[in-house]
Amino acid sequence: MSEPRSLKDAYEQLKAAEEEKAQGEARAKAANLSSRARRARTVARLAAVQALYQMEIASAGVEAVVREFSDHRFDADLEGERLAEADEAFFAEVVRGVVEHQAAIDRAVARRLASGWRLERLDATLRAILRAGVFELIHRPDVPLEVAIDEYVEIGKSFFEGPEPGVINGVLDGIAKEARP
Repeated sequence: MSEPRSLKDAYEQLKAAEEEKAQGEARAKAANLSSRARRARTVARLAAVQALYQMEIASAGVEAVVREFSDHRFDADLEGERLAEADEAFFAEVVRGVVEHQAAIDRAVARRLASGWRLERLDATLRAILRAGVFELIHRPDVPLEVAIDEYVEIGKSFFEGPEPGVINGVLDGIAKEARP
């Protein structure tokens, strides 16, 4: 597996992917969100992945991390560049939801990993991406499956150049088929 890139690089790649993608009317109608709201959710998802990573690495509590992002990270500069507006309520729901349902989420992910692979063997960033994606697939039926999967695969591509985005796609697609047949 490859090493994750910096948060700034990940944000820049996500921003470029968002601009390049022809999201189109179908996605807007499916998610019933404006372009600005979709972008705010994309930023919230990226921030949620960072928050989950930070919680795991630093053993930080969920409320402290949510508060830190709200007080110091949103509407602030990211390594010298202004971070786009984030859907803070969505961010907080994803982070808190992952923590609340982490045992079940981890079991669902572990069932989808290749034979011989354990969740603990995965990079912490990859675990954070998978956990956030699975939370949305299972606990946010208002978010279309293809939107959640695509967003987290794009986040994976922004952090990794190796096989990880494919792992994300495979795991989330399998869980989506179980969660919303």
